[in-house]
Amino acid sequence: MTSRFLQAVRPFMSITPEVVKPTREVHFNEKMIWTFAALVIYFVMTSTPIIGADLGQGDPFAFMRTITASTQGSLAELGIGPIVTAGLIMQILVGSKIINVNMGDPEERSLYTGAQKVMSVLMTIIEAGAFLIGGTYGTDLSASAQLGIISQLLAAGIIIILLDEMVQKGWGLGSGISLFIAGGVALQIFQGLFAPNNILEGPGPTEDKVTSARGIVLAFIYWLQQKGPLAAIGNLFFRYNTNPAHSLNLPSLSILSVIATIVVFIIVIYFESMRVEIPISYAQYKGIRSTYPIKLLYVSNIPVILTSAVFADVYFIAQMVWNSSGKENSTSLLTQILGTFRLDQQAEQYVPTGGLVYFLTPPRSLIGDQGVLNFADPLSSITRAFIYAIILILLSVVFSMMWLETAGMGPRDVASQFLQSGMQMPGWRRSKKIVERRLEMYIPTIAVIGGLFIGVLAAFADFLGAIGSGMGILLSVSIMRQYFELISKERVAEMNPALRGFLGIS
Repeated sequence: MTSRFLQAVRPFMSITPEVVKPTREVHFNEKMIWTFAALVIYFVMTSTPIIGADLGQGDPFAFMRTITASTQGSLAELGIGPIVTAGLIMQILVGSKIINVNMGDPEERSLYTGAQKVMSVLMTIIEAGAFLIGGTYGTDLSASAQLGIISQLLAAGIIIILLDEMVQKGWGLGSGISLFIAGGVALQIFQGLFAPNNILEGPGPTEDKVTSARGIVLAFIYWLQQKGPLAAIGNLFFRYNTNPAHSLNLPSLSILSVIATIVVFIIVIYFESMRVEIPISYAQYKGIRSTYPIKLLYVSNIPVILTSAVFADVYFIAQMVWNSSGKENSTSLLTQILGTFRLDQQAEQYVPTGGLVYFLTPPRSLIGDQGVLNFADPLSSITRAFIYAIILILLSVVFSMMWLETAGMGPRDVASQFLQSGMQMPGWRRSKKIVERRLEMYIPTIAVIGGLFIGVLAAFADFLGAIGSGMGILLSVSIMRQYFELISKERVAEMNPALRGFLGIS
């Protein structure tokens, strides 16, 4: 029986914009065009400023930009935040059995998807209003200016929702969320490597400094030309000096950051290929045997996305409360609990100084004021890094287990797919309960190990200052690997349409 919640949301689904699923076969080249068009539209939105917005100094939400694929002051200010938050809320409601959804029933699954889209639009309105109330776009705005800003954010949010839906429904490849995250991280990496804006940098007095660049590659070239290879490597390896009065410190854009980024790419690509292979046979084709692979990263990057959404939402709420309660002059108990901030003049962004959000914001380098080891207060900074890693790992494991049930990837669902596809395990009867028990020996354990692994790897990448953040790199590598596999399947299916069902392509 359809839950009351889905029945209550059903009337709103009819007024929510929708992308129609293709009624014909969409060829590979056409899918590539639509996917590229969605990415171009997203980048255009990240470069288009909001009309009427009066941005203050620094970016109050800089730490969550990577995981929300957003850009300050642009039409993509909210990014994919509302979509991911809505998905997280629906996951929690289903996982806690507050609402009951039979994912095996096409009608209920359709209602669930529609309810999630309605929730995404609602979260867009809520987040846009929260940005406005918190003073992100100025404090002396007229009613018409406020309405104009909310209208722009709502329209942009709906466009992003529709772009994601268009890609997922078969017009494009993969999902819009994954596409925008990978595009945003790629842009951050490019800027981190090649940002050309000049700065004075060096360990000595002003007259000994080098006119360098923010981008690590260009900075290395400048140092190489003016001071030689040893000085270039020595000054840029950590890109941090214990005497900040004589140096501009950018430890998150250092040679160590580049090394960490490359290492994380290699590790993720290697572990993506690790799997447990369960022997199977086909009842209708006697003598033919194969294997059913269960990857180490069985639930892919979903736990990291959901964990990122939790961190981003807490950060978002803490910033709103802090802004509305007087910022540095706030004496509110809620502000002290959620989080306090200060403006980092060098980085031109707000950084947390206390409260819950302080422990949910990743250290972005091995050393430095916001790194794992802060020489001014090493015990506090190391404790913060340890607590952040524990929370990140635990949430990754929890969301891995939750995703098994809500995404139809648990032993029960996979056992049903086995029997419906005519597969069986050699030496065992074709019984759903028996197959389910055998799968329970693998799937839950692998989901926990996979969640644990990606949590540890994301923390490791953050601690070494990987460009684009640990979560961002982890997500982008997994997404690119998925796109590589998806494109390979699409090309095979294009050459032999009879294999489309076997490859899982609709």
